[in-house]
Amino acid sequence: MTELPPSTAPVAETTEKSIDWNAMLAPYRQPVTWKSGFQLASTAFLLALFWLAAVWSLSVGYWLTLLIAVPAAMMVVRLFMLQHDCGHGAFFRSQKMNNLVGGVLGVFTLVPYAYWRRTHAIHHATSGNLDVRGLGDIDTLTVREYLSRSTFKRVLYRMYRHPVVLLLVGPTWQFVLKHRLPLDMPKGWTREKVGVQLTNLGLAGLIALMWWTLGLKQFLMVQLPITLIAGSIGVYLFYVQHQYEDTYWRYREAWNYFAAGLEGASHLTMPRFLQWCTASIGLHHIHHIASRIPNYQLQRAYDNNPELQQVTKLSLWQSVTTLRLTLWDEDTNQLVGFRELRAIRDRIAAELDAGAAIMATKPEVVPVSWR
Repeated sequence: MTELPPSTAPVAETTEKSIDWNAMLAPYRQPVTWKSGFQLASTAFLLALFWLAAVWSLSVGYWLTLLIAVPAAMMVVRLFMLQHDCGHGAFFRSQKMNNLVGGVLGVFTLVPYAYWRRTHAIHHATSGNLDVRGLGDIDTLTVREYLSRSTFKRVLYRMYRHPVVLLLVGPTWQFVLKHRLPLDMPKGWTREKVGVQLTNLGLAGLIALMWWTLGLKQFLMVQLPITLIAGSIGVYLFYVQHQYEDTYWRYREAWNYFAAGLEGASHLTMPRFLQWCTASIGLHHIHHIASRIPNYQLQRAYDNNPELQQVTKLSLWQSVTTLRLTLWDEDTNQLVGFRELRAIRDRIAAELDAGAAIMATKPEVVPVSWR
């Protein structure tokens, strides 16, 4: 769905030859119904189990509730990854089934399926394109864009990119509030607007049921930590898969779909258990060049194709260090942090001074009079 058709998709260049990535990855694209069904049923069962355990733990101590909220949140993350596969048409062979399951899961993940599906498709189609930013992405400025802004706007950007805002404030705003009424939605997105309202209706019904059976206070004591932890993990995963030093950003004329996927999406290596919890989303570079591959086929595609193994790999610890990277330096094609700004500013100033000196040595051009 988000992949370019073979007739128009550019082919990334390697040092030896051009590779037809669509043909290479075609064997991994077919969903296996029983695997998808088992993933869905087992994840939903584990989430229900942890959630009921968290309710029970309220009678023991809230500290235990908060502990149980962590594995419960991981199951919410996994459910969202299955919803993510539905959005790409990669979970079931039937698109109607993908949309049905994705819509239902959106009530539990707090992510309206149709709206998210469309914004995420835009993200895939434009990832790494400096001319198309702002929808479905974490906002990233170039160094020159940042330096050209007013002091107030620089402060706002610094606040936005601070890890506390990105990983704590941001997820709360995104999942609890913004997704209930996404004001940035274009006017023509009628189906997506209906989808948001249906998700809100389903969520209201679920809350009303919990209020009636469990009590609102108890429900919020259990659900809020799960939601906030899951939201922070989800945003973090999305962040580190595109925000690292040698990531990929180009202007439209130099932008390449497959290069953006292979160079601008990392391979986040995780322990096997965490890879399972996140439905192999760490193999993000493969997902970006072939988004219709089901999550359970990504590792096989990686293992069978050495060409997919020559990409940026990040360990969990290395991924943490990327949180300081905030600006794209167009001169070095690297993501840099605010602490590098002074040196970059000095470099730009030196370039301007050198340019001015060269211009000063050129003879003055005298206009020709035609009279």
